[in-house]
Formats: sequence, C-alpha cells, structure tokens
Amino acid sequence: MKIMGFYIAMCVILFTVACNNSTKSHQNEINTNSIQSIKDSSKTIVFFGNSLTAGYGLDPEQAFPAIIQQKIDSLHLNWQIVNAGVSGETTTAGLARIDWILQKPLNIFVLELGGNDGLRGIPLEVTEQNLQAMIDKVKAKYPSANIVLAGMQLPPNLGIKYTKGFATIYPNLAQKNNVMLIPFLLEGVGGNPNLNQPDGIHPNAAGAKIVADNGWKIIHALL
Repeated sequence: MKIMGFYIAMCVILFTVACNNSTKSHQNEINTNSIQSIKDSSKTIVFFGNSLTAGYGLDPEQAFPAIIQQKIDSLHLNWQIVNAGVSGETTTAGLARIDWILQKPLNIFVLELGGNDGLRGIPLEVTEQNLQAMIDKVKAKYPSANIVLAGMQLPPNLGIKYTKGFATIYPNLAQKNNVMLIPFLLEGVGGNPNLNQPDGIHPNAAGAKIVADNGWKIIHALL
C-alpha cells in the first residue's frame, strides 16, 4: 500500500509543479548553458524528461543524470551529459520543444516523459503518439544515435484499464522501434519514504542514486 500512497500523493503534487512556469524558465536557462558547454571532442548523452530528470528539490549534482555523469567520469570515458529535464513536462510539451534540443549533435538520447500525461488522464493514444513522434525525430536527425526509453508506472486509483494500458506503452514502443528500455525508472524508490523528499514523490539524494543505478544498468552498455 506504500506504493499506492506514493502515487496518490504524486497525483496531487505534480499538478502544482506542472504549472510552475518560472521553474521551466530557470531550467531552460540551465539546459542552454549545459548544451553550450559541451566540448566538441566529447560524445553526448541527452536526458530529455520531466522533474525526475531535472532533479526537482535537489542540488544539480544530485540529480540522477549528474550521478550517471559521475559514474562515466570515474571510468575516464569521454562522454558529456546534458540534462534537458523540465519539471511538470508532458509528452505534448516535450514534442513542442524537442527540435530545439536536437540542434546539437548527440549520441545517446534518454527519453523520460509520459508520467505527467498519466496523472492527468491524457488519452493513452495521445501519449503513445507523442512518444513515437519524438523517437522519430531523434532517428531522423541522428540515425546512428542510441535511444533509451525510461518506463513509468501509474497508481491503480486511475483505473485498471488505464493503468494497464499505460504500462504497455513503453515496452511496446521499445520493441517496435528497437530501442533500449528502462522498465521502471523508480524501481526500488517509489513508495519508500526513506528514499523520497518530504513531498513523498520526488527522490531525495539517496533515492536519486538508486534511480541512477536503474538507468546505468542500461546506459553503460551503450558507452
């Protein structure tokens, strides 16, 4: 029941976060600086997502993409991560801004969107179509890039039919497009109060390390 409580809290709080335009503006400034700072000689991993990617409530170096960067650096690999996360982002909003992100060359694209769609009850076909459109855009612009799809799950209170349908979107898209899949990005973190911030939904520093491990299991094989 901890997980249900976690997701019910998530439904309430993320609606507030989603409307925070000032947070988006600030994050876009960070994203711009991150992209401009990439060294030409580095290979690039772009994390394109919502508050989980942005590291809501954490210092920048505590967000899970930054932790993955630390893992990469410890191996002395020449890869640079760009955190293109915006709190509250839906797949529709992501599709609207992805062309801007794709202006800079990339080698790996991690797509972490859809959770906010589910919490808002957006039709499943809309979410799937938007995710597919973003995958198509990345493939068209950078055919040799690897794409990683970060899976998400929804609370059961949204209805069995909807939650089960939502859960199938990510593995279906991964198989259809032959891309890598992180089955559930918050595996081992969701519903655990010791691994989340006081809001009960966003990972704390310890939780972000586990989220990073979930992503690293897939990403490290692509480096």
